[in-house]
Amino acid sequence: MGIAVNGVDIDDSAIAAEIGHHQQADNPLRQAVHEVVLRQVLLHEAQRLGVHGEGEDERIEALFQREVRVPQADEQACLRYYLAQAERFRSGDLVEARHILFQVTPAAPLTLLRHTAEAVLAELQARPGRFEELAAQYSNCPSGAIGGNLGQLGRGQCVPEFEELLFRLRPGELAGRLLETRFGLHIVQVRRRIEGAPVPFETVRAQIADELQRAAWQRALHQYLHLLVGRARIDGVELGGATSPLVQ
Repeated sequence: MGIAVNGVDIDDSAIAAEIGHHQQADNPLRQAVHEVVLRQVLLHEAQRLGVHGEGEDERIEALFQREVRVPQADEQACLRYYLAQAERFRSGDLVEARHILFQVTPAAPLTLLRHTAEAVLAELQARPGRFEELAAQYSNCPSGAIGGNLGQLGRGQCVPEFEELLFRLRPGELAGRLLETRFGLHIVQVRRRIEGAPVPFETVRAQIADELQRAAWQRALHQYLHLLVGRARIDGVELGGATSPLVQ
């Protein structure tokens, strides 16, 4: 493919070996090329600095430990995060909800499904009392047989995007847009909320510190990679906007 890092050619076989790890990416070939190039940039830097290890992964890890350092999250940073994310740190919150699920199938492609779901949502906005009837008619979820009723749901019981919407809606509120999840398209209504209680800061302080530390580490790592890529001579590929599992 004519790709080189600091004058050293990258063999196509290295990219072919890497591509199998990126089949879920939007562009597996591009992601594999980026990964191989970034790895070579890091290995060249490790060699330049005399960083050693038994294998490539160990040398890269040793390079990160030497060159990338972030401060520990202090008490004030953790408390600010706790107060800003107060809704996350509650126990016992429950919502009673119902939904209508429009599931994508070969017989019901997304475009057609969206058109039908939007028409049903518009009908419910005009005539809210038809929810049970339309759930029984249209929902691909077993709950459709009981009017779309999902019962009481707590945090952590649903996929994140569904949960985020559930705990944002007010009692009786019908979501004004369709929600898309891996299951399909949903019309969602919260019927009742049962408020829980805040989890004390002391209980989640270690969890918050860990989250802040990981986020700081990833930011620092991305900045370090950006710096190394900027200094390296890379021919045959443009790495602008590249991401890498090396820094996940």
